[in-house]
Formats: sequence, structure tokens, C-alpha cells
Amino acid sequence: MTEDAEHVALDHRDVLLAEDLGPVRRLTLNRPQALNALNEELLEALDSALDAAARDDRVRVVVIRGAGRAFCSGYDLNEDASGEPIDARAWLTVLKRDNDRMMRIFDHPKPVIASIHSYCLAGGTDLMLACDLAVAADDAFFGYVDVRFGSGVVSMFLPWVIGVRAAKELLFTGEDRVPAPEALRLGMVNRVVPRDRLDEATLELADQIAMNEPHVVAATKRAVNRVWKVAGFRDAMEANVEIDVDIETANLPMREEFRRITQERGLKAAIAWRDARYRGAT
Repeated sequence: MTEDAEHVALDHRDVLLAEDLGPVRRLTLNRPQALNALNEELLEALDSALDAAARDDRVRVVVIRGAGRAFCSGYDLNEDASGEPIDARAWLTVLKRDNDRMMRIFDHPKPVIASIHSYCLAGGTDLMLACDLAVAADDAFFGYVDVRFGSGVVSMFLPWVIGVRAAKELLFTGEDRVPAPEALRLGMVNRVVPRDRLDEATLELADQIAMNEPHVVAATKRAVNRVWKVAGFRDAMEANVEIDVDIETANLPMREEFRRITQERGLKAAIAWRDARYRGAT
């Protein structure tokens, strides 16, 4: 496929870029200064773009990638720290909304491929796992750091994708440096390619899918997804949201200190404080 692209007009196009490459709609998270952290504006833009792709019969495959130095560093912790503490009812609304957004990707009628480079962490890993397939550059890193600052995982895809034991190890330790080859071994991603071939390799996979009958591809996606549904996937995802509310409203000292440092000294200082014990930093 050539890189001749038809750009698609979208709301919020400053934080999300859309282009059509033949039958493939490529969506680019465009907050590079924040490593494409997921804030409300970006999530709303992604929702709108996915809805538009679902309605457009010319689109057969959707690709999600990130601009700049990383795919996605997770949910925007600056946005979280900037507000006042909220109660359980408000947390339930927020967490259910965010989880529902990930589930909309999982349920999207078109195949969705994540194209990953560099950091893919926490909510970014949620986003990647919500996609049907993932192609990773050899410089990609994955993981969930949430436990290290007293937070929970918003969308619990991980044990369904890689198995319970492997998921427990990553989630209990807060490991956030899972390299691409290990992610491939665990089944988190489908392919690992050199960084300079990431776009090309992702579009090759997308093209291969797009050549097939769209109705059959969509029906097959529903059938495969139903395997998890029968096993209780949706109930488990809803239960995780309820448990996450309990975590977020526990007023844990570690979480409060992380918020305080973020507000007073900035996110970079808070992350350094968060990681000091874990990495043995001083």
C-alpha cells in the first residue's frame, strides 16, 4: 500500500488525526507532548472517529497508532491530579465510562489493529488489548504501573489475553518494562517488527484483512468475541470496575502523596517519587 492518504475531517482533529489509506482508516493519537496520554478530549475524539469508521462502508480495517515518541503512556495523570477528590458514585461514573470506551473498541464492527512503538503503559496497554490485533515495533515496552501509586486497572483485559498467572505477576509487581519480544511470547501482541518498518508492516496486515469479504470478517469477529462472553468476560469486566471504585476511594496514603507531588511539583517529580522504591532509585 502506498502512503497516499485521504485525510478525514474530524472534530478534535488537533488531538486525533484520521486518514484513509485505501480501505484502511488510520487514527493517530496526537498528544505527543504528553506521550499521547488519554485525556477526556482525546477519548471523546477517538469515540467519534470510531463511530465514523463504523458507519463508513469504505472502511474495512481501522489502525490506531501514536504520534511522536510513544504509542500511549496511559490515562492522563495530570488531569486526575488537577481535580478535587470525588466520591464512590462519581468514581463509578468515570470508571464505567472509561471501561465502556475500551469495550466499544472490542465490539467495533470493523477489525481494529494497534500499531505500537515505544511506551504502551497502563491505559495505553488497555487500549492496545482492546484492539483485535497488535503489531509492535522492537522498541516497544508494555505494562501496568498502577499498583505502584495506589491505583487500579481500569479495563481488566490482561488475564483474558495472556492468562491468569502471567497477568497476576505483571499486575502485582507493577512491571512496566515488558519488552516487545516478551510481549510476543506472552501473546500480548501478534507481531514484532523493526521500528522503521512498523507502519509498513501494520498496513500490510490491514491490507491482508481488507481483501476479505467484510460481512464475513465482521461476523467472525463477533463469533470469536463470543467465546469470551460465554466464559463470563463481560461480567468480569463490570466486576473489575466495581472493585476499582473501592481502590480509588480508599484514600490510600500513597495515592494521596502522588497527587500532592503532582499538584505541587509536577508529574515528572511524582513519577520519580513513585518509582524510587521500585527501582531502588534515590
